[in-house]
Amino acid sequence: MKASELIGKTKDELVTDLHDLKKEQFNLRFQRATGQLENTARMRQVRRDIARIKTVQRASAPRS
Repeated sequence: MKASELIGKTKDELVTDLHDLKKEQFNLRFQRATGQLENTARMRQVRRDIARIKTVQRASAPRS
């Protein structure tokens, strides 16, 4: 997921994407703990995608 893709999304879409990524992150952590995780690089991708979404949300938030 690229930041340019996220900028065009609405706030609701960003919240939904963030929620989905948090669920996936939890599942990946659970798989790692039980020894079932095959693609360890996916954890890093998910963590960075979460950070990208949060950055876009902060950038689009109204400033006071």
